[in-house]
Amino acid sequence: MINASLIISPIIPISLLIPLILVSLVYCFYLLLRQTKGCYLRIFTIIILIIALLDPAIQDEKRQSQKSYVAIVVDRSDSQKIAQRLTQTDAALDLLKKRLAAFPNIEPKIIDYSTTDNGASGTRLFDSVRTLIKEIPTDRLSGLVLLTDGIIQDIPKHIEQLGIDAPIHALVTGNKNEHDRRLELVETPRFGIVGKQQIIKARIIDTRNDKDRVKISVKKDGQEIQSYSPVPGDIVNIKVNIDHAGANIIELETPVISDELSSNNNKVFVSIEGARDQLKVLLVSGEPNPGERSWRNLLRSDPNVELVHFTILRPPEKVDPTPASELSLIAFPTADLFGPKINEFDLIIFDRYFNQTFLPSTYFENVKKYINNGGAFLTVVGPDYATTKGIFYSPLESILPAKPTGVVLEQGYRPSISKLGERHPVTRDLNHINNSPQTWGHWFRQVEGQIVAGSAILNGPNDLPLLVVSRQEKGRVALLLSDQIWLWSRGFDGGGPYTELTRKLAHWLMKEPELEEEALTARADGNEISIIRQTMQDTVAPVTITSPSGATRDLELSQKAPGLWQGHISKDALGLWRFTSEKLSTSLQVGSQTTKETEDLLSSTDYLEPIALASGGSVRRLETRNSDIEFPRLLNLPTSKNYQGSDWIAFKDTQPSELIGVKIFPLAIGFSAMCILMLFISLSWFFEGYLRNMRK
Repeated sequence: MINASLIISPIIPISLLIPLILVSLVYCFYLLLRQTKGCYLRIFTIIILIIALLDPAIQDEKRQSQKSYVAIVVDRSDSQKIAQRLTQTDAALDLLKKRLAAFPNIEPKIIDYSTTDNGASGTRLFDSVRTLIKEIPTDRLSGLVLLTDGIIQDIPKHIEQLGIDAPIHALVTGNKNEHDRRLELVETPRFGIVGKQQIIKARIIDTRNDKDRVKISVKKDGQEIQSYSPVPGDIVNIKVNIDHAGANIIELETPVISDELSSNNNKVFVSIEGARDQLKVLLVSGEPNPGERSWRNLLRSDPNVELVHFTILRPPEKVDPTPASELSLIAFPTADLFGPKINEFDLIIFDRYFNQTFLPSTYFENVKKYINNGGAFLTVVGPDYATTKGIFYSPLESILPAKPTGVVLEQGYRPSISKLGERHPVTRDLNHINNSPQTWGHWFRQVEGQIVAGSAILNGPNDLPLLVVSRQEKGRVALLLSDQIWLWSRGFDGGGPYTELTRKLAHWLMKEPELEEEALTARADGNEISIIRQTMQDTVAPVTITSPSGATRDLELSQKAPGLWQGHISKDALGLWRFTSEKLSTSLQVGSQTTKETEDLLSSTDYLEPIALASGGSVRRLETRNSDIEFPRLLNLPTSKNYQGSDWIAFKDTQPSELIGVKIFPLAIGFSAMCILMLFISLSWFFEGYLRNMRK
């Protein structure tokens, strides 16, 4: 390819040349007005001089034709995996490549887009577009083709934001008659107070615009609790009770309709983290002792604990004639606390209380009912427990886990973790606190007892049970057979894990899920999911894992510590993961069940139309007829405002070329230019001299 053009290269600075040309033009105009003899020769001489100063030349460029590019972005996001969309995409891509092969000066550039961050931010197809067009020179881009379902979240508002001057053609998969039903969460709480109610706002979106009521089933921790039947589009308030601390998994599901795009969005999950409000603790102290202040200080130090503490020093039936204004003590309000208000407490602690007949039998019966109905009870006993005055010989006998033998040991010893305690979640990790049990501080008294229910998790001298825990119907009981735990709280002899032990013991009594002896839990750790199995057994069964897609597999756990087994899997999908092992099950919500990528699955031509039309391109569907793709004809047109028709799309013919050589032929420099200039000067001089002589 040869291209010739005229170029100028002034031999003096342009700042001097322009004034010189202006002065010359004025002078030439003056000569024309006077019509003096020889004026035309002078004007031609000036013109030739100016041309010489401009130094004109003919430039002959030798160029080699190059190929232009058509950028093709193939959408392989999660929404494209629905129905036959990927099949349509692959068929269209094959046809496009075959038809572009008929244009020898066009080369396709193809890039595949896949969903990132599990679809949380949706399909960001134009990120791939920008990456691709950076690899193509702007003057060699003939067009951009998008093979997509039209569900794109990063479409530029203006064509100028892409920085391209070429048509955009979108070939949309799917079908214009698609329909789908989905559940949409309008408002969801993240936290809830245990024992309180939370409201989830949701609605059904049905693209068929049916007004028939549709059922929403509500499950909590895998168990169906209620159902609603709203009209699609109406917001329904779903009330759920927060029963326990930790994750409360609420599952909402609506029936699948025939021929809908996907059933995955007919189900959504909400994870509400249960948190306890202020814990209400009743501390009843009997005989004053050094440990009484330790218990009080411990409970008072926690701002989340509402403590009600009474020390019983006289029976309620005692008649005291002392005027009320002079009384230093008040009567213990047993009627209220051990009557209708007893169920308001999260934990009841008896500290060195013995059977002083201060509390009537009916109040002990109320305590038993409180425990059997799910209450938490901790009793710390002293030497009195070994006598007939001990609390064991009260109506609470049937719920206490150890029977006194009548022996009180008065000797120094270090509390130790029992064999069962090494696996129990209350005491398992105490080995790592305040060094080890071999260095814990000494205690000097213990009541000897025989276990009648439950298990000893701490031992005293001669491996006698020191701390015994048991389950009583729906409730839980703990018995500490020594009143000297306060020595640890004061750091005597190095102290011990006083705070950690009492905290875990209280939480176990109140049924915190993380402290269950037999428990299966799961948590998200970075890109992994950790499955934790707590057990008092020697072995555990494999865990069956159900992914959000419904696929199942078994996982063998490995033992990390006594009573603690663990396993890990890759967190490769968002949604609800289910884990089961024997009779235990748990769920873990990873991310959001509905993402921008999957919340609206209907393919659309509407989103891409503004930017495609602004570029001169088009948006059209790849609908099938008899399993064939309807693909438009391809054309290559010069620069135009419109690159599309009813059955065709066109690309811009950019005619790119590469410069491989340049030849320059000067027109006004050298001997020839000087001869012409001197000729005109001589003619002007001769002609003007001749005219003068003629006048004489």
